[in-house]
Amino acid sequence: MRKEYDFSKALKNPYASQLKKQITIRLDEDSIGYFKEISDQVGIPYQSLINLYLRDCVAQNRKLDLRWK
Repeated sequence: MRKEYDFSKALKNPYASQLKKQITIRLDEDSIGYFKEISDQVGIPYQSLINLYLRDCVAQNRKLDLRWK
C-alpha cells in the first residue's frame, strides 16, 4: 500500500446522484413492527423493505385516498 495517492486526475463518480439519501422520518410503532416481521421472514433489513415498498408505489404511480370519515 502506498503512503500517498495522487487524486488530481480523479473523476467524479457518475453514479453518485443515484445513491441513497439519509433522512429522518417518524413512523408509528405498528408500521415499523409490520416491516420488521416481514424482514425476519425474508431476511432483508426492514429499512430496505420500506424503501422497496415506496419505490413500488412510485413505479405504480399509486395515490393515497385521504378522505377523512
